[in-house]
Amino acid sequence: MHFEYQNPTRIVFGTGTLSKLGEVVREYGKKALVVTGGGSVKRNGTFERAVRSLNEAGVAVAQCAGVEPNPRIATVERGADTARREECDVVVALGGGSVMDAAKVMAAAVFYEGDPWNMMAHGQPDRRLPESALPLITVPTLAATGSEMNSGAVITDEKSTLKSVVSARCLYPKVAVVDPELTLSVPKDQTANGICDLITHVTESYFNGIDGTPVQDRFAEGVILTAMEWGPEAIADGSNIQAREQVQWASLVALNGWVQAGTASPFPVHMIEHSLSAHHDIAHGAGLSAINPSWMRFAARTRPDRFAGFAHRIFSIPLNGPEDSSAAMEGINRFEAFLASIGCPTSLSEMKIGDALIEQYAQDTLQVIHDAEGRLPGRPPMSAEDIVEVLRKAL
Repeated sequence: MHFEYQNPTRIVFGTGTLSKLGEVVREYGKKALVVTGGGSVKRNGTFERAVRSLNEAGVAVAQCAGVEPNPRIATVERGADTARREECDVVVALGGGSVMDAAKVMAAAVFYEGDPWNMMAHGQPDRRLPESALPLITVPTLAATGSEMNSGAVITDEKSTLKSVVSARCLYPKVAVVDPELTLSVPKDQTANGICDLITHVTESYFNGIDGTPVQDRFAEGVILTAMEWGPEAIADGSNIQAREQVQWASLVALNGWVQAGTASPFPVHMIEHSLSAHHDIAHGAGLSAINPSWMRFAARTRPDRFAGFAHRIFSIPLNGPEDSSAAMEGINRFEAFLASIGCPTSLSEMKIGDALIEQYAQDTLQVIHDAEGRLPGRPPMSAEDIVEVLRKAL
């Protein structure tokens, strides 16, 4: 292994920590652009509590509401324009992963010269990453993406119907104020989709990373087992604060770079799902739930030992040798059954997605990211035909 790891984001974690938002933000600015989504934070009182904390600390507020579940580049531009016009010097993201991702790119777009879509990888020859951004404070209201403590963001361009990712050092939030109490009102389906999302973050590195990373493997298995233990508790009783805390912490750890450190892992399942949700606007976690088991069966053909190990460590399935393909398939089947048991879709047809655009999804995926041979990076690398195969079996 050869790697460097640094995550500069400070965490303020625990029930009731929303009350500390004002004092946290005041360290970075005097006027905050507060970015929110479709309105749930206003309906449940979270927005009012956040603004009160900011105002009590002497921080003025400008608003950018209405961030979509799959945030659009036009929304990013709107937010950046508001920040400039209102002379905001700090950004607060109050919402789920889409709100946090949009807020990151808004914070950078304030200073970015040119079209902010060029931050995102989409096959362009002149991609230019952002180098500066307004300081960002994240306040997640959903346990799913881990965006509160990483440098990545996923944005959709409605004109090209492409969904892509940017990662840059300036996009790291300064502070993540993580209050699990804010997730108590999250509906069962969104809770379940978030659990799938956070698990997929670690299965991506677990199955696609380099060999010889046993510490990271154990980290990944711990996140998966924690999510599988406490996730159903959070779904069964949304008011179970202990379950909400454990799922929230698992979500954060799953994608703050700690589990992935040294694995040099691509994220092929995420890349494929991005192409689907760009076209169909489905929930990201739901798309992952339908695609990941199909991809696992595809990848297990070339790495049966890895998937057999997953089956043994996660589901205690006995192995008849390290490359027990039967055990590997049984582990994948049990994982798919777990997703179904918590209410996640395990086929694309459940989301009314058919095969009409299946080749387009593959081409869109490869336009965003591909290796020197034009394949989607992963273990194994995937051609357009491979992507189509996985998607057909996910139907």
